[in-house]
Amino acid sequence: MPPLSAPLSPETLARFVAIVGERHAVTEPAEQAAYLEEPRGLYHGATPVVLRPGSTAEVAAILRLATELGVPVVPQGGNTGLVGGQIPHDGEILLSLKRLDRIREIDSASSTMTAEAGVVLQAAQQAAAAVDRLFPLSLGAEGSCTIGGNLSTNAGGTAALAYGVARDLVLGLEVVLPDGRVWHGLNKLKKDNTGYDLKHLFMGAEGTLGVITAAVLKLFPAPKSVETAFVAVETPEAALALFGLVQGRAGGSLTSFELMARICLDMALRHGTNLRDPLTTPSPWYVLIEFSSGASEGLRDLLEETLGLALEQDLVTDAVMAESLEHRAAFWRLREFVSDAQRYEGGSIKQDVSVPVAAVPDFIRAASEAVTTLIPGCRPVPFGHLGDGNIHFNVSQPVGADKAAFLARWDAISDAVFAEVLSRGGSISAEHGIGVMKRDYLPRIKDPVALDLMRTFKAALDPAGILNPGKVV
Repeated sequence: MPPLSAPLSPETLARFVAIVGERHAVTEPAEQAAYLEEPRGLYHGATPVVLRPGSTAEVAAILRLATELGVPVVPQGGNTGLVGGQIPHDGEILLSLKRLDRIREIDSASSTMTAEAGVVLQAAQQAAAAVDRLFPLSLGAEGSCTIGGNLSTNAGGTAALAYGVARDLVLGLEVVLPDGRVWHGLNKLKKDNTGYDLKHLFMGAEGTLGVITAAVLKLFPAPKSVETAFVAVETPEAALALFGLVQGRAGGSLTSFELMARICLDMALRHGTNLRDPLTTPSPWYVLIEFSSGASEGLRDLLEETLGLALEQDLVTDAVMAESLEHRAAFWRLREFVSDAQRYEGGSIKQDVSVPVAAVPDFIRAASEAVTTLIPGCRPVPFGHLGDGNIHFNVSQPVGADKAAFLARWDAISDAVFAEVLSRGGSISAEHGIGVMKRDYLPRIKDPVALDLMRTFKAALDPAGILNPGKVV
């Protein structure tokens, strides 16, 4: 099914609006604007109407009508995606899931939460904390991203090292298929071997196979103690060796291990407010380490002893441990502002990639050499989740360069970075998805059989091609 090529007739538009009611159908351009531009401003969309259903039944009615009439629909959660997958690029109807924002149940005995797709991630975290549980998915956009979007893109985040990515935190799903049927898969079972595990089809599919309307999420015991340290290291190789040491001593207590180049701190400190350098002497590289435990005592001693051993082995040049909750929060504010800080430095070409953990130092070195050879003076800004091999390899424009001319080299920079990723057995998308930004790369890098299977699933579940056309495959 091709994208919408002609405006909807008034009669057709009225049929869609009637499903949600005029109050929840947005047609005025000024009111639509917040839905039609993604956070970095790279993609701008257009739509005849933003439909805001308030129930699974309304979502089903919308998709049933869309399939009947051959009208394409783009689902959207919190509109925080970075690869253009949530934007209606060709005038499709936009289906906003934000009104599906109920937490239907928290089952403390089963350690589960049943949340609708429009629940904001931070609200899910807070609801879990209110019953002394932890929902560990944590992202920089957690104040605005939604559970449905997190699952549709298989979000990762800073706690993936210990708890896995979004798909690892789900027991069951409720999904509306393109023809309007509803798959009622909201079970709480950790063991269910009754055939294909269908939920994994829809997580990471970016709304191309069905619309997730609710999920059963795994909860964990709330940690009784958390200890955090900001650590200086000379090289990524030293950071990798430190990771091995820390993981060996802390085991499951190690919940985050974040790597940052000095340029990350320089940009954040230059443009952020209420941020300060945690250490007195600059270092080429830093690691943010966090331990969490169900035990109320002993964790700080473990972290202190581990850092002392690392200093003895010359893996660490300096370190500071958080002395309070606010001190810990300050470390994380610095880490989380790195992406935003790059906006103030001009054009930034951003890549979300992963390589085997052992290959991270060599990848950073080779990719940095590749992009600076391609564009002399450009500034690599590598940071990310060293513990799971996911590096955000961003490249800022040369100081004083023309922003538009630099951004015009996006594909060339991507080609250079992806070549280094693929030569090390990595992935060109670790946690942001494919959307439209990386769609054309898939035929070049994906196993042909895997790509054929993806297209087979799409054709089987959405034969009319109405659901998020032009995305992923």
